[in-house]
Order: sequence, then C-alpha cells, then structure tokens
Amino acid sequence: MTTSRHPQALRLTLLPNDVLPEGLNWKIQDGYIRSAAWDEEGESITLGLWGPGDWVTSAYSSLQPVEIQCLSTVVVEQYHPSETEIVAFLRHQIRNTEEIFQINRIRSAEHRLLMLLRWIGTRFGQVSSKGHRLSLKDMNLTHKSLADICGLTRVTVTKNLNRYKALGLLQRVSEADLLIPIEPLVAGF
Repeated sequence: MTTSRHPQALRLTLLPNDVLPEGLNWKIQDGYIRSAAWDEEGESITLGLWGPGDWVTSAYSSLQPVEIQCLSTVVVEQYHPSETEIVAFLRHQIRNTEEIFQINRIRSAEHRLLMLLRWIGTRFGQVSSKGHRLSLKDMNLTHKSLADICGLTRVTVTKNLNRYKALGLLQRVSEADLLIPIEPLVAGF
C-alpha cells in the first residue's frame, strides 16, 4: 500500500511588506496578510484580508499577478488542502472579495472608511457587549494602508479617523486599540 505524504511543510516568518512565494498554499499561524492585484493604471486593488487560521494562495486566481503581501510580521506554514478545503476556501475568498468590493463602491469617503473599519472589526476584532475591539497596531494597519485598501488618500483617512473619534463612532480603548460601538451614535452613519 502506498501512502501519499507531503514533504515537511515549509515554515516562514516574514516582515511587513514582504511577499509570500507564489503558487503555494500558506496557512497563517500569526499575523495579517493582504492579497492584491493591480488595475491598468498600476493602482492596487485589495482582493482580501486574511488573519490567523486562514490560508491563502494565488494559485486559483485568474488575475495575474496576484500578490500576497504581509501587513504585519507573519508566520506561515505551507499547506496541502483537501478538495473540500479548496472549495471552502474559494467560497470564503469570493465572500471576502465581494464584501471589500461592496465597501469600495460606497461613494462617500467618510462612510466608506467607517464601513471598512466595521468590516475589519467584525472579521478580526474582539467582540464585546459594547462592540468590536480592534487593534490597528497589531494588524499594522497604518492610515496609508487603510487608504490603499479602500481607495482613499492617507490625509482623508487621518481626517476621518479623527472625526469618528470626536463623534464617538470610534472610541479609544488603549493607545493601540479602538472600539467600534455596535450602534452608531450619530445619524447618517
């Protein structure tokens, strides 16, 4: 009887802005990753955000090139998914991409950024009775990277983050953490 064995899995520790090798499947042990492609003008298009427990690959994308870039320090391990896991991954990838696409179609810059933060908080934050606690520092989501994800300028992101805090739409929990309240406190958001 012959058993199918995979060679020992490759394990990598990567720094922010490093890019994962193409064509392989990677299980995220720690850290956060962004998958992206580019439009004709060379502008980055975010396809998905991924965190611990997720797995990522460029192998199933029809877009070329697709870059899988580390947002934070990341530990990944090469992964050999089953067919069932591939189907589940593709469904998750489609949902992730659709949600980001839907956010990026919001015309109002201030509403678009707030919806992105709510989505990130729901996806990666800690849930409490008051809302979602999110650490932009842990994810290494700078104002520039938030701008890149939702198609805004860094200045617009900074201005709107300050506005959200003044309106109570974001609450500082600690130096690095924000709380996104469950119910918006201001009409129009």
